[in-house]
Amino acid sequence: MPAVARHVVIVGGGITGLAAAYALSERSSSDPTAASSVTCTLIEASHRLGGKILTEQVGEFVLEAGPDSFLAQKPWGIELCRRLGLSDQLIGTNPAHRRTFVLLKGRLHELPEGLIMGLPTRIGPFLRSSLLSWKGKLRLAAEPLIPRGPGGDESLGSFFRRRLGQEALDHMIEPLLTGIYTGNADELSLLATFPRFREMEQEHGSLLRAVLAAKWKERNRKEKAAPPWTPFVTLRDGLNTLVQAISHKLQQTTILTGVSVRALRRHDRQAGYDVSVDDRPPLRADAVILTTPAYDAAVLLEPLDPSLAEELRGIPYASSVIVSLAFAKEGLSHDLDGYGFVVPRVENRRLIACTWASSKWEHRAPEDTVLIRCYLGGVGREAIMEKTDNELEQIARAELRAIMGIEQAPMLARVYRWPRAMPQYQVGHVHRLEAIGARQEHLPGLFLAGAAYRGVGLPDCIRDGTAAAEAVLRYFDKDLPGSV
Repeated sequence: MPAVARHVVIVGGGITGLAAAYALSERSSSDPTAASSVTCTLIEASHRLGGKILTEQVGEFVLEAGPDSFLAQKPWGIELCRRLGLSDQLIGTNPAHRRTFVLLKGRLHELPEGLIMGLPTRIGPFLRSSLLSWKGKLRLAAEPLIPRGPGGDESLGSFFRRRLGQEALDHMIEPLLTGIYTGNADELSLLATFPRFREMEQEHGSLLRAVLAAKWKERNRKEKAAPPWTPFVTLRDGLNTLVQAISHKLQQTTILTGVSVRALRRHDRQAGYDVSVDDRPPLRADAVILTTPAYDAAVLLEPLDPSLAEELRGIPYASSVIVSLAFAKEGLSHDLDGYGFVVPRVENRRLIACTWASSKWEHRAPEDTVLIRCYLGGVGREAIMEKTDNELEQIARAELRAIMGIEQAPMLARVYRWPRAMPQYQVGHVHRLEAIGARQEHLPGLFLAGAAYRGVGLPDCIRDGTAAAEAVLRYFDKDLPGSV
């Protein structure tokens, strides 16, 4: 029996959409005898693929406009690189500069060795740390005496304030964990961002006991293999290598860039959707994967399901700016011996974090220069987006002058804006996802994926796009003649 031809439209050409298209392409190329043949059309409104992944090369400088790396602990990023033949291009952080700092009262304080997710596992470095007062250290050390919470969702701020105290929250937890989301600790959901902490509390009654138990278990393993990667990894020539590799591998996929989707309409007499796009006839789709920001998905889904659209609009977003500055190394007053620093909200500065990119990664700048990435904006600081590029550069330079003593003018400067780019998983986000899933059941053949839902990191988005592709294939297989 000839294969049933199916057409999938993927809206959004960021890493989620690319991962979905690649997963469908792999199925088509690896199983030519499948009962259904799948072709794809990938539609991206901008004139390039990659979404927040954007690498700019200026001479020997490699500038990342968005994320500069991804977590090795989450396997989906490294696994995708392996399947694409990019394993030999993966690099870890530079072992010569392993220190990270926190800005406190105008000075940079080194994070103590042995921290795991902001929790101490070694007593010596923790006691010597200048990040906490003795009162703050005693409060954190008393964490095993704090009773379990009632369970359920709560904010990160509420959880860590209760377990570790206000000082530990302000000086370590908030800048390290909430900086990932450029969010507010008192708004972000524990269950949606770091559910492992709730599991640790419920299982061991204490975060410190849980960390020490895991460390003891690791120590007593008969064969203790060194981890193959540093916690964060990237690609030698920049993350855009990943985007290029996927786009070159796509088979039976039509890629449309600079094209906007205007509407989705369900067929009256049969399953599927008509996808209206700019200056083209509508595309007939047997399934649609939306990987756009939730607010854009809401606009497309409003005519089909207003309740679903309302849930999607309820996911807030934060805006941010990255300013990359390059300086001549000669005469620089700071040695940049580390990966960079984070800035707690209690410092009330415009800078929220700073990566010393040329120290953190090799192959990012010429030997006689340094490359620094400055992060501005985030929740409650969106007014920064109203500044001009020149003003943003001057703000970043003023912050580096005050914190690191860098007086010289940069030899290279780039400003990258990300308006409404970072979804905020606020308290109740998990319940919102359940409501979204329930409404989706009324729209068969429609799938939602991306950073708005189950994780903002690159591996999370890769996993989500791949899972959406697999859900599409299950949907098609279920619909085949003779299936049950």
